[in-house]
Amino acid sequence: MASDLPINPELEEIDGKIQDIFRALQNGFQKLDKIKDPNRQSKQLEELTGKMRECKRLIKEFDRELKDQESRNPPEVNKQLNEKKQTMIKELNSYVALRKTFQSNLGNKRVELFDMGAETSDAVAEENVKMASDMSNQELIDAGRKQMDETDQAIERSKMVVGQTVEVGIQTTANLKGQTEQMGRIVNELDTIHFSIKKASQLVKEIGRQVATDKCIMFFLFLLVCGVIAIIIVKIVHPNNKNIRDIPGLAPPAGRKLLSLEVLGN
Repeated sequence: MASDLPINPELEEIDGKIQDIFRALQNGFQKLDKIKDPNRQSKQLEELTGKMRECKRLIKEFDRELKDQESRNPPEVNKQLNEKKQTMIKELNSYVALRKTFQSNLGNKRVELFDMGAETSDAVAEENVKMASDMSNQELIDAGRKQMDETDQAIERSKMVVGQTVEVGIQTTANLKGQTEQMGRIVNELDTIHFSIKKASQLVKEIGRQVATDKCIMFFLFLLVCGVIAIIIVKIVHPNNKNIRDIPGLAPPAGRKLLSLEVLGN
């Protein structure tokens, strides 16, 4: 129980003592079934009765401690602790009924049915105030059937919880599958974007190389034009300089000057 429910050390200690008594009762009744001597059976029953009384006291103490901590525990924890208490009550009542069987065989018809309700308003606590000696075998059978019905109902509730858990698991699996597919699509889109970026980078590099080539061509054309202009200027300034070759398509400046002088003389 300590590993299933977050209980305080007091409740854990009480529960441990109760579980020890239940194990002792189980072993005691197993030994009692093998004893043939009525005197030894009677003595063994007295010892078991003492253990059941101690178990009853511990369960009442467990109930009081549970009520003291009820306001500090979450509702789910209180529910589980109360179910634990009812389970202990039913288990002890089963040993009480078993004791009645052995006691009847020994001729003693009177045995106390322990009140496990810790004086609560619970209906189970009120029924457990009865004396087992006042109950007939049919009533004991009916009580056993009632406990079995309650157990069946608890099993059905457990099945419902399991079914709901399975449905939640299926829905969660479907959601995870959808998210996985979406992640796959995102990865594919990222791959496409990465490929596009890579192609764009290559295109930008190619354009950069073309622009650099165009700039080189423009620079050489500019140098060529500047050279032509420089030659023309030099020819105009120094027309008699024979070291400068004439530019094809342009008349020698000296000839044009001579022609101009002749025209003026006439």
